[in-house]
Amino acid sequence: MFISESFVIFEVQNQYINQTISDMAKVIHKFYNQNDSLLLPPSLGELIPHSHPVRIVSNILDKFDISAIEATYKGGGTSSFHPRMLLKVVVYAYLCNIYSGRQMEKQLHENINFMWLSGMSRPDFRTINRFRSERLTDGRLDAIFTNVVELLNSEGFVSLNVQYIDGTKIESVANKYTFVWKGSVEKNKARLIEKVKGVLSTAEQELNIEQAAEVSEELPQHEIDQRTERILSKMDEMGISKGKRRKEIEKIKEDAVAKLDEYDHHLENIGERNSYSKTDPDATFMRMKEDAMNNGQTKPGYNVQISTENQFITNYGIYWRPTDTGTLIDFLKSFEDRYGYQSKEIVADSGYGSEQNYEYMFDNGMLPYVKYNMFHKEQKRKYKNNPFLPANMYYNKDEDYFVCPMGHHLEHIMNKKAVSDMGYESIASVYRASNCLGCPLRAMCYKGENDKRIIEVNHKVNSYRARARELLNSKEGLYHRSNRPIEPEAVFGNIKFNHGFKRFKLKSKEKVSVEWGLVAIAHNLRKYIAKRLKIAAMKDNSTVNNYIIELNVAA
Repeated sequence: MFISESFVIFEVQNQYINQTISDMAKVIHKFYNQNDSLLLPPSLGELIPHSHPVRIVSNILDKFDISAIEATYKGGGTSSFHPRMLLKVVVYAYLCNIYSGRQMEKQLHENINFMWLSGMSRPDFRTINRFRSERLTDGRLDAIFTNVVELLNSEGFVSLNVQYIDGTKIESVANKYTFVWKGSVEKNKARLIEKVKGVLSTAEQELNIEQAAEVSEELPQHEIDQRTERILSKMDEMGISKGKRRKEIEKIKEDAVAKLDEYDHHLENIGERNSYSKTDPDATFMRMKEDAMNNGQTKPGYNVQISTENQFITNYGIYWRPTDTGTLIDFLKSFEDRYGYQSKEIVADSGYGSEQNYEYMFDNGMLPYVKYNMFHKEQKRKYKNNPFLPANMYYNKDEDYFVCPMGHHLEHIMNKKAVSDMGYESIASVYRASNCLGCPLRAMCYKGENDKRIIEVNHKVNSYRARARELLNSKEGLYHRSNRPIEPEAVFGNIKFNHGFKRFKLKSKEKVSVEWGLVAIAHNLRKYIAKRLKIAAMKDNSTVNNYIIELNVAA
């Protein structure tokens, strides 16, 4: 009897322990009910952290004057979405790597940050695209970008005393097979004019029609109309209503005039360029670094120039020239127009080191830490020890002659003038030796067949290069040369590869400038937010909240 009761007690205890273990291992889920409603639902702002970038973007853009954007709206009709709200949405979208108007509309329906930023307003993609491409043009977004840089300057992130300048080519939204080449148009136009002249002259001779005393080479439309009318009238008088010649004249009247007008329209759109795109007339065909086929194919695009300091973009410009040389002066002028003064130091690579650019920078009190194409080659021992190079020959400035290694004089014989595609005139002095026949160093000196060696020297550009070389080899120059590759090049790499902006969405230079302005503003704000929050985090967490409060008070 005692054993039986003990056994029962043991069994009960065992069951209790097993049940306790089972209860401890039971999976428990949090409460979930999609139809649950709250008595007092939270505001969207309660769900967004105080240090979130969307709050900082909103507070910064609240500081700026947007009266120029507001002035684009006309009274009457229905109400409009507030331009400040649309500006915040577009800027924050670019900060989040969202460049499509449709994607922005989607975020306004799905993303709580966008919902809070817009105050639950939900403009469609057409409204967003219209605001971006129409309301922000004519320098209105440019003013917002300037305000952002001035904010950076006031807080010590940029000094605006130095510009690290570089450019990159970004593809246009235009189709890559919509090219029109200037050389091809001019060739086809000339060929068509000659053909029309031949047909008209032949017909006039056959019909004994007296030709005009003067026939213009361009053969304008009114001249073609007059001559074809005379020929057709004469044919009608003679009863010639059919035949090969009449068909040729009628075709000239119908087709040739229209084709010549088309060629003139192409040449007007091209202007000083060598090409343009039919679907984006402001885009020029250039060779891009991103070449998927590796065949050097040209694509419609724009040359984007930026200046940076501490990897913040301080200025930008959009140009049709594929090369950087011809963009520098206009770019520097745009910086001065933007801020009212010019940076003292200009840092750029050898793509900008032309005579015209050096002259502009030196004459306007700038220090150009700008390389030229022979800078690195001149530093090599092989170049310095070559006595036959004009740069290493003795030059008598007073009597204007060079002395070769054999002691012969190269006398000045003439000056040559060269004009660049930008209209800049440069003068090169030409020097010729008295006689090189029988010279034992002839084979090492030059390879030409002429018995008298001829050299060309541009003294003006050489003096500019000497001054630039002195700056580049100074302590400040070595610093800028080492810093330049991590300034604009790093910014371009960050924008194109980290944030995926490799192709414009809008057409025309003006709209492309707006789009790049949004990219530049987003880049600066992204970097500014990261730096400010990093500085705050190094102190304590409360500093972050204090910083946000300061922004709110300032706004």
